[in-house]
Parts: sequence; C-alpha cells; structure tokens
Amino acid sequence: MEFLLFKAGNAQVFEKIFKSNYNKITGFCNQFIFDLDKSKSIAQESFLKLWLNREKVETANGIYSFLYTAARTECLNYLRHKNIEGKYHQKSIEEKEFLLSHDILNSFQLNEMEFSELEEAIKKAIEELPERCREVFIKSRFEGKKNREIAEDLGIALKSVETNMTRALKFLRKSLSEYLTILIALLLHL
Repeated sequence: MEFLLFKAGNAQVFEKIFKSNYNKITGFCNQFIFDLDKSKSIAQESFLKLWLNREKVETANGIYSFLYTAARTECLNYLRHKNIEGKYHQKSIEEKEFLLSHDILNSFQLNEMEFSELEEAIKKAIEELPERCREVFIKSRFEGKKNREIAEDLGIALKSVETNMTRALKFLRKSLSEYLTILIALLLHL
C-alpha cells in the first residue's frame, strides 16, 4: 500500500522512506569518499533522483536498489572528478616547478648548449643507476610518489625503497658533482 502511495507521489510516504534510509545511504557513501559533508550531499541527491524517477521503480525493494545504485554512481563520479582534479593540480605544480627551474637557470645565464649538456648529464646519470634504484628514483622524483606507494607498485618492502633511494641519491651526487650548484638551483633536492 505504501509503495503505491509512494509511486503516486505521496510526500508523507517519501518522507518516511527518507528518514529511515538517509543515514544508511550517507554511511554507504562515506565508506567510499571519506567526506561526511559530501556524503550527505550525495545521499540527498540520491533521494531527489528517487523522487523524480519514482514511477520507474517497479517494487518496494526497488526503492533501496535505486537509492544505493544512485549513491554508488554519484560516489564514483565524485572520485573520478577528484582524481582529475589531482592530476590537474599535479600537472600545474610540475609546470610551476619547471618555470621556476628555468628562471633560476636563466639567472645563471646558461646558454642553450650548457642547458642541453646539463640535461644530458642528468639523463645519463639516471640511466647508469642500477635498475631497481632507477625505478625507485623515477617513481619518487618524476612521478611524485610516496615511498609507501612505490613499495606497493614494485612489490618490495618499504625499507628496500628507502635503501634504493639513498643509493640512487648518493650515486647521482657523485656522478653529477661538477653540476651540483646548477642541480641545486634546479630544485632536485639531492
């Protein structure tokens, strides 16, 4: 009986469904996105979609399926958006770092040939690293990954990541010692 009233647009029945399920849907969302305010917002959006599409719901159990599916979809959309924002933010930081590095190099009044020579020396030194050290260094310095992420990516212990990074930095310091002043200016943090 309540289901038919709901489908017919009875606001009191809808309010009852809302009150008895809002916290469940909010909790469900929060398991994915870990942001209570956004979870509440997504839960509300899910109920709004339910209300607007109530005539499409076929059974009483369909109400709950609809709510969880709508909430899940919104959570995934939110996470995708955050991921894109994160990539954009990372790219923006990398561009600013590049411009800053370039400005610092210009302040040293390096010509293109000296800059190319420096770039080539850095590439060569990185290529000469032992394979695991090179992988760890690239993931850390060029991909911006944390040690724990690197360990998971490569399937190695966290301590192994730290050891390889120390080894890589020591090797690069030695290999690039004649360029050290410029490298510091490039903010490689060796």
